[in-house]
Amino acid sequence: MTLVAGVDSSTQSCKVVIVDAATGATVRSGRAPHPAGTEVDPEAWWVALHTAITDAGGLDDVAAISVGGQQHGMVVLDHAGRVIRPALLWNDTRSAAAAEQLATEIPDIVDRTGSRPVASFTSTKLRWLRDAEPVNAENVAAVALPHDWLTWRLRGFGPENPRLDALTTDRSDASGTGYWNPTTGDYDLDVLGLALGHQAIVPRVLGPGDRAGLAGELIVGVGAGDNAGAALGLGAVAGDVVVSIGTSGTVFAVTESPTRDASGTVAGFADASGLFLPLVATLNAARVLDSIAGLLGVDHSGLGDLAREAEPGADGLVLKPYFEGERTPNLPDATATLFGMTLASSTRPNLARAAIEGLLCGLADGLDALRAQGVDARRILLIGGAAQNPAVAAIAAQVFAEPVVVPQPGEYVALGAAAQAAWALNGVRPTWLVPLAAEPAVDFRSVIREQYRHAGHSS
Repeated sequence: MTLVAGVDSSTQSCKVVIVDAATGATVRSGRAPHPAGTEVDPEAWWVALHTAITDAGGLDDVAAISVGGQQHGMVVLDHAGRVIRPALLWNDTRSAAAAEQLATEIPDIVDRTGSRPVASFTSTKLRWLRDAEPVNAENVAAVALPHDWLTWRLRGFGPENPRLDALTTDRSDASGTGYWNPTTGDYDLDVLGLALGHQAIVPRVLGPGDRAGLAGELIVGVGAGDNAGAALGLGAVAGDVVVSIGTSGTVFAVTESPTRDASGTVAGFADASGLFLPLVATLNAARVLDSIAGLLGVDHSGLGDLAREAEPGADGLVLKPYFEGERTPNLPDATATLFGMTLASSTRPNLARAAIEGLLCGLADGLDALRAQGVDARRILLIGGAAQNPAVAAIAAQVFAEPVVVPQPGEYVALGAAAQAAWALNGVRPTWLVPLAAEPAVDFRSVIREQYRHAGHSS
């Protein structure tokens, strides 16, 4: 049996899966936590990666490895290969004003980069750095993303061997920087220079299945952004829409043609297979359920049980779940609001259902935005920890008009990275079976979406 490893270096933790390269079956796995917060010293990711590898039994019998990682984060390096300041993560919204500045200064930026800048993009964080920390900005010699930096370190580079020109990335992660064009496959260095205030080294963009290099005798694959990694791990094809409920909520699809949404709702990303990955992201996802479950004094299972006691539409109770601002819609300073409170609707079951419905309606609005860009939606693949809650899956079948399926629980970002490792090893993209955990009956209830759309508007 030939083994390969895949890494998911996410916001909250590092997961490593070691799988059979022929079947994708997980042989063993490991994990380690990441520090909390929206800015993190990348060295913590490096330590967590080694801890997770050890927890997974090591790599002595592994032939190849690839790293999937959280998108957009800003890792800035000086000429000696040292990290200049803690990395700003995708969910750090301090660069919201910088995003608007870049969109104003570069009116054709959507055509040039596939996406309208928002606070999560690397380009906006560089502009923030230029304005808020000019000394740090002046010292930037190279800009990398989290997965780029980890891949570079795996290959033996860093302050002890500062080959900045050895930095590599892939199409999916490059397309989330805000200064790479997914249609042409080229960096737009004018945008980079305008954002940072000067030019800097950026990682070389490798193709799907390419090798980034070696870690000793271990082949290192190209890596990917987390959502593209998940699509690869799920084997998503045209007609599939992936709805992921994690720290963030994402709705994305694999398409043969790029998208350009001038409104900024849909990000025109590339995928990890050579195609494209139009994507809508929300800041508020599983933590919405955490918050309301805590308020009601129950765990997630108890929240689901309560929600199933209420009728669809929760007697008119609607939660707009913008607890930490929001990216889609672009409302970085918004707060959550509960609408439709009456003596009849203000019950624990209705609040539980309103939380789940509000979370899912925000994601369903994201699917509508994908459709407006020409995306064909035939099936919903519901993933993330919350997707395993039977109430969430059942209510999803009422919120979405398309059939909903729930794949078996799995580390799909890490599995996508493992697929890249197998691809780099063998030269052929693997085809692995993805079993389903649930397939709730289609039960679309239009009242849920209608209430959500009109909540907060006077009649």
